[in-house]
Amino acid sequence: VLFILNGLERLNLDFRLAGTELCCDPNEPVPPSAIVVNLLRKYLLPEASIIITTRPSAVRRIPGKYVGRYAEICGFSDTNLQKLYFQMRLSQPGCSGEDSVGSSSGDQENLVEMLSRNLERHNQIAAACFLPSYCWLVCTTLHFLYFTRTVPPSQTLTGIYTSFLRLNFSGEVLDSTDPTNISMMKYVAKTVGKLAYEGVMSRKTCFSEDDLQQCFEVEMKTESELNLLEVFRSDVFRFFLTPCVQPGKEHTFVFTIPAMQEYLAALYVVLGEKKTLAQRVGKELSEVIGKVSEDVAVVLNIISKVLPLRFLPVLFNLLKIFPRYFSRLSGKDRDAIAHTMAEELFKEEDYYNDDVLDQINSSILGVEGPMRHPDEAPDDEVFELFPIFMGGILSRRNRAILEQLGCSIKNLAAFEIAKAMKKTVIRNSRKGLPPSELMDYLFFLHEFQNERFTAEAIRSLRTVNLSSVKMTPLKCSVLASVMGTTCHEVEELNLTSCNLDTSSLRILFPVLLRCKALHLQLNSLGSDACKDIRDLLLHDKCVVSNLRLANNPVGEQGAQYLAEALAGNRSLTHLSLLHTALGDQGAKVIAQHLAKNQHLQELNLGYNSLTDTAALHVVEVAKKHATLDKVHLYFNDISEDGKQALHSLRMDRDGVRALVFLTAGTDVSDYWSNILNVVQRNLPFWDRERVRQHLALILQDLESSRRQTANPWRKAKFLRVESEVKKMLGKLQHGT
Repeated sequence: VLFILNGLERLNLDFRLAGTELCCDPNEPVPPSAIVVNLLRKYLLPEASIIITTRPSAVRRIPGKYVGRYAEICGFSDTNLQKLYFQMRLSQPGCSGEDSVGSSSGDQENLVEMLSRNLERHNQIAAACFLPSYCWLVCTTLHFLYFTRTVPPSQTLTGIYTSFLRLNFSGEVLDSTDPTNISMMKYVAKTVGKLAYEGVMSRKTCFSEDDLQQCFEVEMKTESELNLLEVFRSDVFRFFLTPCVQPGKEHTFVFTIPAMQEYLAALYVVLGEKKTLAQRVGKELSEVIGKVSEDVAVVLNIISKVLPLRFLPVLFNLLKIFPRYFSRLSGKDRDAIAHTMAEELFKEEDYYNDDVLDQINSSILGVEGPMRHPDEAPDDEVFELFPIFMGGILSRRNRAILEQLGCSIKNLAAFEIAKAMKKTVIRNSRKGLPPSELMDYLFFLHEFQNERFTAEAIRSLRTVNLSSVKMTPLKCSVLASVMGTTCHEVEELNLTSCNLDTSSLRILFPVLLRCKALHLQLNSLGSDACKDIRDLLLHDKCVVSNLRLANNPVGEQGAQYLAEALAGNRSLTHLSLLHTALGDQGAKVIAQHLAKNQHLQELNLGYNSLTDTAALHVVEVAKKHATLDKVHLYFNDISEDGKQALHSLRMDRDGVRALVFLTAGTDVSDYWSNILNVVQRNLPFWDRERVRQHLALILQDLESSRRQTANPWRKAKFLRVESEVKKMLGKLQHGT
């Protein structure tokens, strides 16, 4: 028989004969501790084998004569074992509770390869993954980042870290022999949480021995507190803090997983451990006076009936005042927590960093391309996860898990903090945030998991600008989930250059329906994506009036889908298909369906390699259209004859204006600034040689028209426009 006894430190075993009598009969009823002691003495079932697990601090509780061998389980000493673990763990699609259907084995292999490469060059992460449980945390985080596609996401990042702590510390007491019986996680939150918080506030991640001594208040400890600290140092310290491997910082400590510093700092603040000395004394004094006042009140009531002393009721009321006054002060703590959250969430110096999800991804998988040494500290540490973890910890699910770990956050406290946050967080969010910071704010609302609060916060967001944010499936799910708490119309949603694909559009479909202006430029959206956009525009609840698809490889097939959408849509007034590889055939397909549309006012078909035939065909259809009055056709392959034919169009006669070039006879076109602004914005993405040729032709046209006019005012306008074109040509020639 093999006995496996897990967690010796939870048992208070007494090996003295006076404390535990000998017992060799398995049928004799004795306390459980006596059974264990006699098994270890080899007095009961002497032929049985026994394996005992224990924390280091409790090893000596069993006399050495009863132990055959000691073994310390350290972790993955071989990096090949780490890689094997990652390979097996990341190849299981449902291991993190997410349905990762659609993720190919190639994506998983790529993840493992990137992770392995980063482990080889990043010693600090390799040191963290020495512990198997941290390997679990890394893999679960990667599953969350890469394979989340449900709306709403079934997990939160805070939930992953809270579950990680439950996995390691559920039911653990720091020292079972200590009368305080403090849970291990509560002790960690009070001590390591304080160190983490002070590090976040001072923007540092490396801590010296002096920092540790000061944080743990070693000089102010009683003997029992020092014993607890000794147990903590031997059992838990190395789990959270590890020696730094950066050159020149060998004698300092860093958090084993960087994000754990921000999580513990957030837990420290939300638990209300961040108190001044006066607040701590006040709380203890309030509790003492509160208990004493109940007993004294009974005595005073009896005495006041016997002796007519007027001061007794006054004394009785004074005893009640202090606890009431302190409870009001504790209510101020909730405001302070909400203020800290808002202040950290909207720090202006962090406005132009990557969003937090990209930061986590980079910390695990590294950064591609040239970079500083991976173990070299950045110039300025960023702690943008700290306020997000604060919100996540307040969610009902995480509070329930923390309650099991001995870290209690009352429902009333969470309610009061959320109430205080409405004054600070929502007000600050209305100022207009940069795209990456707005993504962080949306992720904060997702982590907070408070639907009513989120709905109130989102209702005030009429414009959502996420341009240049890499919209992974997870970010799309977060955006769809958070925006889904309300049903209000969004004035503008800017998703320019966001790496969107077909699956992203499907996740965001309910949100896109409610957007009046929708910017989808520079997203590599091909014909498959146009099929989804067609379904969007034909939906009866679609309110999109301005759709920009510039610089996407729409092609002829995509044009077919968009043409079908135009025929049946009733909301669209402005459509930009600038530089979408339509060609003559794509433009003709769109022109054929324009007759069935009754609402479009402006159509941009610039830079699509259109020839005279296609351009004139589009304009002929536009003449007969009830509302279409502006067609953009610049930067196309239109001949001089074609340009003259388009130039002869008159708004009052033909009902449509074609924007082809910057001149209008011997005057500058009213739309010259519109055309040049479009070119200026798109210079980095267009074929430079072709743009240079077009600009050269435009410059010749401007100079020719200027020579033909005798009006000095018009000459000045021509010179101004010519200078703008020359500037662009200069930038192209110098590669800027």
